[in-house]
Amino acid sequence: MLYPQRFTQFTREHADTVAALLCGLLLFLGWFALHLGALGLALLLLPAAYVIGGYESAREGLTTLFKEKELDVDLLMIVAAIGAASLGLWRREYHLIIDGAILILIFAISGALEGYAMQRTERSIRSLMSLTPDTARVWDQGREEEVSISQLKVGDEIVVKPGELIPTDGIILSGYSTLNQAAITGESLPVEKTIGAEVFAGTLNGYGALQIKVHKPAQSSLIQRVIRLVEQAQTEAPPSQEFIDRFEKGYAKVIVVAGILLATLPPFLWGWDWEITIYRALTFLVVASPCALMAAIMPTLLSGIANGARQGILFKNGAQLEKIGKVRAIAFDKTGTLTTGQLQVFQVISASGYTRDDVLKAAASVESSSEHPIGKAIVQAAGNLNWVGAVQVQAIAGQGIVGIAQEQQIIVGNAVFVQKYVANLPEELREMAQSLEQEGKTVVWVAKNPTPQATRGAEFEVMGVIAIADHVRSQAAATITRLKKLGIEQIVMLTGDNQETAHSVAKAVGIARVYAQLLPEDKLDVIRRLQQQYQTVAMVGDGINDAPALAQASVGIAMGISGSDVALETADIVLMADRLEKIAVAMHLGRRSQSIVKQNIVVALGFIMLLLVGNFLGNINLPIGVIGHEGSTVLVTLSGLRLLK
Repeated sequence: MLYPQRFTQFTREHADTVAALLCGLLLFLGWFALHLGALGLALLLLPAAYVIGGYESAREGLTTLFKEKELDVDLLMIVAAIGAASLGLWRREYHLIIDGAILILIFAISGALEGYAMQRTERSIRSLMSLTPDTARVWDQGREEEVSISQLKVGDEIVVKPGELIPTDGIILSGYSTLNQAAITGESLPVEKTIGAEVFAGTLNGYGALQIKVHKPAQSSLIQRVIRLVEQAQTEAPPSQEFIDRFEKGYAKVIVVAGILLATLPPFLWGWDWEITIYRALTFLVVASPCALMAAIMPTLLSGIANGARQGILFKNGAQLEKIGKVRAIAFDKTGTLTTGQLQVFQVISASGYTRDDVLKAAASVESSSEHPIGKAIVQAAGNLNWVGAVQVQAIAGQGIVGIAQEQQIIVGNAVFVQKYVANLPEELREMAQSLEQEGKTVVWVAKNPTPQATRGAEFEVMGVIAIADHVRSQAAATITRLKKLGIEQIVMLTGDNQETAHSVAKAVGIARVYAQLLPEDKLDVIRRLQQQYQTVAMVGDGINDAPALAQASVGIAMGISGSDVALETADIVLMADRLEKIAVAMHLGRRSQSIVKQNIVVALGFIMLLLVGNFLGNINLPIGVIGHEGSTVLVTLSGLRLLK
């Protein structure tokens, strides 16, 4: 029973693809039967190919005709194919039925490709919804009760244990912890939260248990707003798509009206007999079908997509390959995009009488008992040194950590915390620490006392300071320089981090315009403002907080390795190896594709005009018209394959 279920699910999810494959198979079998002289079998197989391959196009075309009172290329293709088949039956030139089936097959393949592109939104929303748990623990009259998120009310008190996701936005009533908010706000460092602080749904609780009061409906939480923004941005049709739709409908109207006039007026105006008139009208429908025009675009874009894939650039649909070649402005997220997203020891400055290794070993001895990202970075930096883990370790939330190692008391923390144990911080170290903090680095102080049970006072002496930073990607600065040389008019950086850190990273990579301390909706607003000024705007990001901006941007680009599932699903282009320099390669591919598409359109329209004129003057018959029509389609298809190089 398992295999039939899988087959049924596959055919349901890939109905357009299955229809195109069946159409192609029946077309081949019909052609083969015709070649063998089995006319009856061919006339059974070929109509089946028409029905299976053309059903969806016919349904959409008729729906557009009756509901919207508009003609489109879907209906025009079906009319042209049926016209060719009818003429083939009438004149017993059965190869014309094959030509009509080929027209339908081309359109069926195009419909299948479009269907895959439209499935992105649903997957994106499913991934976003997975960020919040389905239930929450409500604290009611001294006991916990697990309820559905949808049942939460303003004023409810919920309990969140260490390592759990925050189920909804709220205010902390009791407890303190470190929350990883990078997925929502883009902050590179986990944030210490205690009584009175606001927490967001979808953020990850650290080491402490929290009691939270719900202060807004669950559907109004930040993550739910992100979901709605992604939905809205992805369903808004870009202007270029609207222009193509209008052109398609206008083209179909002109061809249909011209076909009707050509089928009725010549006998009265020029004395043609009705057989010649109908023959010319049907030939007109075949040669006027826009297959060459359609082939002018899709093979080119598919070739560009294949080229990009070989270089680690995943284009999710062909339209984005075209759009990236038109980009005039680009916005970069900071954490995980311009930077690696992983904290590392940036610099160690030792006080007089101590070495760099002394400072690292002392700090690592106590931080080895901590789960804080800063502690992990210090331990990693001291990995090759000979140090011993501390005992009686005590962490003070938001301040520092204390422990005993090799009969010495060690303290590691911020300046305010260390000053409780040290009378005066060395002035030289203080100035260096302030300078590092102004550059966006996080600075921790290290001090020790030789007496294990020492109390706060002058006995503690400072060993040095350690600067922690999220390192800038090695290729980031070169990428920004390359983009400027390509003529990108505006490059900006968007981040939820503080101003100092943001400007420090921006200066290092060569970006002049910075927007800091942004929530997801703020990033979306910046993208919209850029679009008003520059029209085609790209956004590069990796986090859930980037999803609305990635969806709104003309081209959304996500980091393949460090990117969240939501960012990967929402984006139009994915850099599979997180190599920023591939953005410039993608833009070059986009510009080449634009050039080739324009050339192909000129060739396709040129062939159509020549065939139409030849048909009107009576210099071509239907087989020649079909050959010219299919020949122009093959020509522009081969031209599009140039992008494979």
